[in-house]
Amino acid sequence: MADDAIRLPDPSKLLVSSSPHIHDAKDVRGIMLAVVVALVPGCAAGVWFFGPRALLVLAVCAATCVGFEAVLCRLLGRPATIGDLSALVTGLLLGMNLSAGTPWWVCVIGSVIAIGLGKQVYGGLGYNLFNPALVGRVALLLAFPKILTTWVPPVTGWWAGRVPEALAADGLTSATPLGLWKNSGTLLTQGGDYVQLLVGNRPGCLGETSAIALVLGGLYLIWKGHIRWQVPVAFIGTVALFTGIVYAGHRGTAPTPLFHVLSGGLLLGAIFMATDMVTTPMGKLGGVLFGVGCGLVTCVIRCYGGYPEGVSFSILLMNALTPLIDRLTARRPFGDVRRKESAA
Repeated sequence: MADDAIRLPDPSKLLVSSSPHIHDAKDVRGIMLAVVVALVPGCAAGVWFFGPRALLVLAVCAATCVGFEAVLCRLLGRPATIGDLSALVTGLLLGMNLSAGTPWWVCVIGSVIAIGLGKQVYGGLGYNLFNPALVGRVALLLAFPKILTTWVPPVTGWWAGRVPEALAADGLTSATPLGLWKNSGTLLTQGGDYVQLLVGNRPGCLGETSAIALVLGGLYLIWKGHIRWQVPVAFIGTVALFTGIVYAGHRGTAPTPLFHVLSGGLLLGAIFMATDMVTTPMGKLGGVLFGVGCGLVTCVIRCYGGYPEGVSFSILLMNALTPLIDRLTARRPFGDVRRKESAA
């Protein structure tokens, strides 16, 4: 019986941290796998509307991000992290933020920047201040503005035998709905058809066009508990309110709030990038403030700035303010008593 007795460790060798002791079954790989699943509808819609070139852009970005992260971890003597799927998520998000006509070498450069300067330079996942995919996209926009603002139109019927035409789609150019309004001041049928904006049959980044696909992915992540609904709701709601005020004062020339919500990268950014656990505030109030700030900056750039779109810039700007927001909205621990210093 003595041999079968349970032997407890020496209490002097145990280090017990302060309560509460919370165990969560979620891990990084599980969360990233759920994000990949949530991105599938948006990626599938991009391939459906833009053809094999969209699949090529996604594949190059994903493969380069995963491969370059493996190389950097080896060179820097860090544990291999490609198994947590975070690099894959970065690659897919970067690809979804690019046009289907983007050259493969531009995809490679953007992926290297996203992983190297957007993630590993800070120490890896959990230490980065900015969203890596957006770092890569904005860097490409600054370095190759013509390429990053050249859009290919949707290719219809490629799955029915028109694959050669789809592969040559980069020879054609078109304008996004926001670009049509920004450059011409008018809403053409191509940019003002809400049905096309909803389903995704319009020019733009290959992963941002289908509102239905993006919302489905967002609902899945909310259901799984991996993102908080406060951030995207505050982001999208702020854009709708701001543009609603502008529309009320400039009827006939300003787009409707629904147009702003369905156009551009608002849904992609609000659902999948403004909700990044690492680069956004931790608390609910902080998340709301973050979303409102992103919405305001987006609207100012769209309505009064030089670019037709401002989602990427707004999220990166608010990423920089995340530590300040966390500090201002931090909740006091239970039982914490702060004594006022008596005046001397």
